[in-house]
Amino acid sequence: MINDTARLATDLNVVISTLSPDIDMHKLEVRLEEVLSNYEIHRKTQKDIVNDLADKIEVFLSSRKIEGLSDLTLDGYKIELKKFAEHVNKPVVQVNTSDIRKYLAHNSKWMMSTVDRKLSVIKSFFGWLVREEMLLRDPSAKIKAPKKPKRLPKGLSIEELEIVRESCQTVRERALIEVMYSTGCRLSEIRNMKKCDINIQDMSILVIGKGDKERIVYLTFRALHQLRKYLKSRDDDCPYLFITERKPFRQQSKRNIERIVDVIEQRSKIAKKLTPHTFRHTFATLAMENGAELTDVQHLLGHEDPATTLVYAHVTEERKKQAHKRHIL
Repeated sequence: MINDTARLATDLNVVISTLSPDIDMHKLEVRLEEVLSNYEIHRKTQKDIVNDLADKIEVFLSSRKIEGLSDLTLDGYKIELKKFAEHVNKPVVQVNTSDIRKYLAHNSKWMMSTVDRKLSVIKSFFGWLVREEMLLRDPSAKIKAPKKPKRLPKGLSIEELEIVRESCQTVRERALIEVMYSTGCRLSEIRNMKKCDINIQDMSILVIGKGDKERIVYLTFRALHQLRKYLKSRDDDCPYLFITERKPFRQQSKRNIERIVDVIEQRSKIAKKLTPHTFRHTFATLAMENGAELTDVQHLLGHEDPATTLVYAHVTEERKKQAHKRHIL
């Protein structure tokens, strides 16, 4: 049976060979055996090692906050890592690949997208520990992300968009719909728009996107017209563009905007699920169908990676294919 001294020698061999791959392993093994024979070594039990996983998570979150991660993203990281720590219940150095795999597999109700999100957070955490030299090896490195089915985004057709427009009953609803479609903005960007960010002359709005990056988005004549009607109907000093219906007037929450869109969907009775993101998909798909360049759509949507925008090109190609089948005999 291997004793603790021999186990330490083996561990040291692995560590040193990782740091210096060209080293003569036989000489190293002999030398370590000579040195360690002068010591009486006892391996710590799990009870002897302090469970520092929760502390390391706090340091990780603090570091990412300094790097500029949003509070929303940090909250998501904190929730996911807390669940992981409670399940594993081990010091950081003792967490292995099997622990992570067992955690990801223990709940059969989790969808692949959920598992992928959890793994992404875990990989971010352990990758950071290795980069900060708090851990020698990343136990998550060998775990591959689950394959996700490619689901093409579903935007509205021109006919469906008109039905949605006709289903609006207030100037606020109509202005909201037109601005979401005209700009292709994310829900968070729509929510944070301010009146002072509108440039009437240029028919544009300055928005703050992901990573606090500014970009200019544009209004159609129809969107500008509906926006003016909405602003003219207001009698308040709230700086935000879309505000609550009743006093005290304040910035709309994401959930309230989603509820407004839900109500419009119910009135419209269209077959597709209507969400704020549906208008973003519609904007991108129709823009590319009408000849917009991929790079232009990428910048208008605020995508850093052009690959993210490519999905809309696939949608367009499919529609072109169907049109060819219908019209070319």
